[in-house]
Amino acid sequence: MTVEIGSQPIGDGAPVYVIAEIGLNHNGSVENAKKLIDVAAHAGAQAVKFQKRTPEISTPEHMKSTPRETPWGTMTYLEYRYKVEFDREQYIEIGDYATMRGLDWFASPWDEPSVDFLEDINVVAHKVASASVTDLGMLQRLRETGKPIILSTGMSTLDQIDRAVATLGIDNLIILHATSTYPLPAEEANLRMITTLKHRYPGVPIGYSGHETGLQISLAAVAMGAVVVERHITLDRAMWGSDHAASLEPQGLERLVRDIRVIEEALGDGVKRVMRGEFAPQAKLRRVGA
Repeated sequence: MTVEIGSQPIGDGAPVYVIAEIGLNHNGSVENAKKLIDVAAHAGAQAVKFQKRTPEISTPEHMKSTPRETPWGTMTYLEYRYKVEFDREQYIEIGDYATMRGLDWFASPWDEPSVDFLEDINVVAHKVASASVTDLGMLQRLRETGKPIILSTGMSTLDQIDRAVATLGIDNLIILHATSTYPLPAEEANLRMITTLKHRYPGVPIGYSGHETGLQISLAAVAMGAVVVERHITLDRAMWGSDHAASLEPQGLERLVRDIRVIEEALGDGVKRVMRGEFAPQAKLRRVGA
């Protein structure tokens, strides 16, 4: 089964769909967001993704008044959340810019009003963040949009994932294996979950959302059959913010996309044949025929 986002099919036999997760790494700056869109387009990614919150709703109560040191001074966590949110006009500006650069773009809504916000500006798909797997009310609202939905599965049990899948339905669904540790150590990557998810949800495209610092784990995920790879990107890993350290800088994203395409080509079709390049060595080295 394939799912289409924009004009691009996603599933077995289709090119791996690479999502450059900008998230909040723009630090509230439209210009930074555009620079990151440029990074994604130059590297050959297919999509960029943001996060959309209604801070008053999506911020846990116990966090709202917690002090946070920021580049704009000390403020409450709730004030910080408002500081880095884009409004409608800003989203239209960055969305148009992504489209002009040939990229799909969408976001992870963190509450039901954010779903309506994103629908109003006509995103091509929706992404469920791992933190929202158990928000069944929001998942039902997402299903009602009829748009393709990408479900990340970090910090979740199989029972919780099953409930989310039952709520979303499988007709237009992509599931990403993820571990929500930032940055992700190799011993927590558990890439064999890609195979587990393929068996548990037959026909649903399965991908990988990575939070590691390097490329090896994401590339191994492709070799294991992931049809989507999502990675956070940043202009500079030393920038202020919680996601920058687990993000790829521009050259890292370029190498990731390059190596994914090599692995895709190398995987082949699983049919054993004598390859063209083997004819000459065969004639030279094989002493006994069939």
